[in-house]
Amino acid sequence: MKFKRWIVDAPLKSLAAALAEECDVDPFVALIAAGRGYTEPELLEEFLADEAVLEDPYALADIEKAANIINDAVYTEEKITVFGDYDVDGVTATTLMYSYLKNRGARVSYYIPDREKEGYGINITAIDKLKNEGTDLIITVDNGIAAINEIDYAKSQGIKVIVTDHHLPQSELPNADAVVDPHRDDDFSSFKEVCGAFVAFKVVCATEGKTPEEMLYDYGDLVALGTVADIMPLTHENRCVVREGVRLIANGSRRGLTALLHAAGIDEDSLTASRLAFGIAPRLNAAGRVGDAARAAELLLTDDDEVAEGLSSVLNNENIRRQSLEKQILSEAVEIVEKKGYKHNRVIVVSGENWHGGVLGIVASRLCEKYSRPAVVLSVQDGVANGSARSVKGFSIYDALSDCSYILAKFGGHEMAAGLTLYDNAIDSFRCAINEYAARFSKVLPEIKLDCKLNPSVLSVDLAEAVKALEPFGTGNPAVLFGIFDLMLEKISAVGQGKHLRLTFSKGETVFSAMLFGTTTNEFEYDIGDKVDIAVNLDTNLFNNNLSLSVQIKEIRKSGIDEAKLIKEISLYEDFKSGIDKDYSEILPTREEVGVVYKQLLNRGISLDRIVVLNLNTIGYAKALIAAEALCELKICSVFDVDGTKVIKVVNSGTKTSLTDAKILKRLRGEEYGA
Repeated sequence: MKFKRWIVDAPLKSLAAALAEECDVDPFVALIAAGRGYTEPELLEEFLADEAVLEDPYALADIEKAANIINDAVYTEEKITVFGDYDVDGVTATTLMYSYLKNRGARVSYYIPDREKEGYGINITAIDKLKNEGTDLIITVDNGIAAINEIDYAKSQGIKVIVTDHHLPQSELPNADAVVDPHRDDDFSSFKEVCGAFVAFKVVCATEGKTPEEMLYDYGDLVALGTVADIMPLTHENRCVVREGVRLIANGSRRGLTALLHAAGIDEDSLTASRLAFGIAPRLNAAGRVGDAARAAELLLTDDDEVAEGLSSVLNNENIRRQSLEKQILSEAVEIVEKKGYKHNRVIVVSGENWHGGVLGIVASRLCEKYSRPAVVLSVQDGVANGSARSVKGFSIYDALSDCSYILAKFGGHEMAAGLTLYDNAIDSFRCAINEYAARFSKVLPEIKLDCKLNPSVLSVDLAEAVKALEPFGTGNPAVLFGIFDLMLEKISAVGQGKHLRLTFSKGETVFSAMLFGTTTNEFEYDIGDKVDIAVNLDTNLFNNNLSLSVQIKEIRKSGIDEAKLIKEISLYEDFKSGIDKDYSEILPTREEVGVVYKQLLNRGISLDRIVVLNLNTIGYAKALIAAEALCELKICSVFDVDGTKVIKVVNSGTKTSLTDAKILKRLRGEEYGA
């Protein structure tokens, strides 16, 4: 069962009321914006303003040098190759730089490496190929900052190199002719959290000698796509660009994107940043994950409706294939994690033979979400393990990999996501090393940040419509999340062929329903009569010209949780299951506490998650799980599969058994060792 910390700050009611009056905005909008740091009228007005305001590109180190080199290459008709990447950010950056140079009349081509055969970034084989094709200048986009040796090699072959990237530099910068990366120590740009396409856009602006505002109409759609796909925070410049980019795409900025919207079943009038991120980006990403990323670039570049329709269909099919691969590998990874007990480690490290490299990052994200901890997923082929890592807020996976760099062949990334390569005989050492590193810090639980507590009596269409003023929503500016506390669960209804739940709640005189998507009745750990808290997004549905309120549950938990106590219990339980030697007397259940769990199981089979819910505020998380395991170990209870959900039932209620015989309890008392 996964848990998250619920963070809700004290509401700034007086300040919000003053802001609402001065800026003439809805009081709820002012309250939420103030909680997100927009506490001054000018800050709030700038945040809500329709006009794009972007930073001067010349704040970026080396950008003038890069612009001069590019202009010289265009004028002297040197052969330029844009060297991109196979994800959406890399493809949009490639398309942006290539189309700009093509429009300038430059001798330009682009190169996107094959994910499976070449891996990420510029490489020696590709450099040799480009040299043979007569390339004089390579411009990297969304890569290159860590390619020290490769760029040295390109230079030795007489090729000039400009690096444009947004990833973190390592100990030294590459010896390129220009290096444009906002994370350079000597860079003076004020906002660093931009995607590779945005860096390429700023280089184009400097090369053209125009402001970003002037160039936004031509390339804002591509920068917006790269920004939401690369999970950049939708604040500052990113917010401006994504807002404008969504408009451009909805208005048919590119034939390929319009065709892809239709293939994804997204109506232009309903286009949002979230629909770009979850509807369009995965289809573009599928080309690089399981097919040829060049197809995504072709789609973004084409002016032919028939070509656009054909390519969008191909990408749609590749996305279906990607989903199938992801499901298969995730299932295999979960089986290994459960069987090997890795789910109790601070950082999950799981590997498999010949797993498709294109979906490793997605699988790592799924594991991270499922187990509420960082995850590293590795695919082993010919003695080499390549993989992707994903993390939770508060734990830098980049720092963790840096600490283990002596084991790794290479790595790169940032706080929340990274890629890595190592030899397969070093995987166990790496797993130990990264978990030893993680053990130096307090356990990190994923967090959800509530914008404010809400009384269900104020739920309305007007409220849902008002908070749309804060769009576009995404990382750094998430959809407004309301917390509704101390609700009675009144009714549970399966909908959508049993795949989703409609839950009915009451509080006082107010009764309302909310949707919980992607959860079946068997997977739902709560029951009618439970007191719960829910975190919800609000939206509206339009049907027959009538707007109705849609309440969507993002998280649900038992009311009255003591989070500090819970985090401590989870840490102790997982350290125990990982075999760490320490005092566990605090989570050793008494005979009476084991009896409580036995009685709960006596008349019906229930899941482990339900056992936890029933005991969370009494005997506690760890003791409930340990009691259930002890009862199973003593063969008083057994585990059964009911419609895909594991439930525990009492199978032997007549035979007297001594609890002292349970090995798990002996280990807790320090009488036996081993997992």
